[in-house]
Order: sequence, then C-alpha cells, then structure tokens
Amino acid sequence: MAEKKPLIHLGIIMDGNGRWAKAQGKPRTFGHREGAKALQRAAEAFQKLGGKYLTVFAFSTENWNRPKEEVDEIMRILTVHLRRSLKQVMERNIRIKILGDTKQLSERLQKEIREIEEKSKNNTAGYFNIALNYGGRLDILNSVKKIAYEVKENNKSISEISFDDISNGLYTAGMPDPDMIVRTSGENRISNFLLWQMAYSEFYFVPYHWPEFDEEKMKDIFEEYSKRNRRYGAIKEDDQ
Repeated sequence: MAEKKPLIHLGIIMDGNGRWAKAQGKPRTFGHREGAKALQRAAEAFQKLGGKYLTVFAFSTENWNRPKEEVDEIMRILTVHLRRSLKQVMERNIRIKILGDTKQLSERLQKEIREIEEKSKNNTAGYFNIALNYGGRLDILNSVKKIAYEVKENNKSISEISFDDISNGLYTAGMPDPDMIVRTSGENRISNFLLWQMAYSEFYFVPYHWPEFDEEKMKDIFEEYSKRNRRYGAIKEDDQ
C-alpha cells in the first residue's frame, strides 16, 4: 500500500486578501488586516490538529513592487501582529522564525523580529515560520554561495557537495520539508515559495480567499492530506 503519513509540515501561500476586500467594497489594506486575523486562526487550528511546522508566505521579494501605501500597511500589520502575539506564543510553547532577508525591513520591525525569535527560541510544542521578504530562488542562491565560500576556503571539495549541503544552507535548515503546500484564492501557481523544499510536497489549491480561513478549513486540509498517497517517485503496491 502507498505510504500514509501524518501532516507534520504545512506550507500556505496566503492569497486573496485584496480581492476579498474588493468584493466587500473595502480597500485592499482592509483585506490585509483581516488576513492577519485569519493567520491567527490558522496557527491555532494547526497546532490543535496536531501539526508541528507551519510555514506561511507573508511577503515575497517581488511584493515590494506593490503600491507604497499597501506595502507600508502590510509592514505595519506585521509589526503589530508580532508584538501582540508574543504572550500567546510563549503560552502555547511555539517557536517563531522569520524566513527571508530582514535587512530591508524597518528597524522597528527588525526589533520585533529579534525579540520574538530570541524569546521563543527554546519553545518546542510547535514551529511557526513566517516567510517575509522571501524568495525561493534567492534562498537557493544564498545556500549555493555559502557552499562556494567553503570550497574557496578549501573546507570542502566540489565532489563532496551534496543535497544536504544545499538544504542545510536554506532558511529552513534543520526542518522537515513541507508535506503539503496550500494556496488560497483559486490561483494554481507556487510563486517562488519554498522551491527546493517542495520537491515532493503534495499540492492543494483551494478557491476561497485567505481572510475566509478558519478552523473548519484547516480540518479540510488535514482530511485532504489523509487521502493522498506519498510515493516520492517510487511505485507502490496499489499502483501495480
């Protein structure tokens, strides 16, 4: 039989905040504020259902091309969200990690990131990763640069370079690859998210917009995953 595994690591591309807000007759920034509330619901539901690693795509390296007003509001929401969630993060024993290049962010937001990462670093009940100013290609490129430096310093030969070396140089080093990638809002693309890590992930594209996300929708994701057969490129007995 094909292998059945529990859903340990879930990646979510949170899409549709702006379109949802427009449908409500509201500005896109309203959608982002409601999206932050949906993120809180998602994190709580994921832990409640037994998940261990939750990685969400909050802001890509390409999102800087959006209108400045919208970008500023997204950054403000993220800053407030991190500050307000610290107490709950500690109570739930969750470790927070930001995936991406934080140097481009405001000093205020960088301060909130440093604080929540430092205070939660020894928490063990779950891991909540926020991909912020993140790009999958950049993630891989940075890892390759680290390996190139080791080769240059004669600490590694080219023949010794392995898949693990690349994995260990990514923002997700030490974490399992995502079991499933979910994208909301009916879009069927991956948008430069966890490109290396999702090599054998299951994909689930759902029609609803991100601000609509709630515990029942998280249950649906776990149910959908339970139906999937993870083959990892091999032929299983039920395929024959």
